Amino acid sequence: MMEVKKLTAIITTGNEEHNIRGVLESVSFADEIMVVDSYSKDRTVEIAKEYTNFIIQREFDSYSSQKNWAIPQASHEWILLVDADERITPKLKKEILEVLKSQDINHYSGFWIHRMNHFMGQKIHYSGWRNDRVIRLFRRDYCRYNDKSVHEEIITEGKVGILKEKMSHNTYVTLDNYFHKISKYASLQAKEYDEKTGRLTPYHFILKPLWGFFKHYILQSGFRDGVPGLVIGYIQGYTVFMRYVKLWLLRKNRM
Repeated sequence: MMEVKKLTAIITTGNEEHNIRGVLESVSFADEIMVVDSYSKDRTVEIAKEYTNFIIQREFDSYSSQKNWAIPQASHEWILLVDADERITPKLKKEILEVLKSQDINHYSGFWIHRMNHFMGQKIHYSGWRNDRVIRLFRRDYCRYNDKSVHEEIITEGKVGILKEKMSHNTYVTLDNYFHKISKYASLQAKEYDEKTGRLTPYHFILKPLWGFFKHYILQSGFRDGVPGLVIGYIQGYTVFMRYVKLWLLRKNRM
């Protein structure tokens, strides 16, 4: 009989009191739950203590380094890493448990999981999010995140499988909250882009943001998602614009 692999769920948090209970309940089937908190100022840690005693804190510097710092501290070989705004659905939970007891699991270092994205209370079918997938179930000693400031990705030399079921992802709380997140992303990306971007020109401030909107709203059929698709297209362009504004400020020592 095949031994069922034990699982550590890792949740990274930072002022996520509105999300933390939901995500912890969705991973309650894990053998161990680790919350990695960046010194939240709200009730995140207080709520997390209702579900686990494994709560560690570290000052945030980037998403990738925060996760890479946490991964080696997991007690079990297999890790399920979930962001606070994501949920493991019952169907995905069942599939993960089946994978953990499968005889084939030792042939893999990780698994892709597709995401069902919701924005402004609506499921998004297009807008560049249609085929969104991430490696979130993986082996502790075989995988690490790359050094990108945002939109970090797992690096592994092993075989990566694909799960059939999807996780739920709702990145939207309020529009103000979302723009705050965009500003944070732009600040992190500015530092990353400083090394690979030459002199800033109208191309960076005008053409690239317009292309970001056109790509998501027209080429990737964001218009088919209605008003949320229009907002996503605008935000994609605005994100590019703010990235270079923050880079300009960084170079002027004003950020």
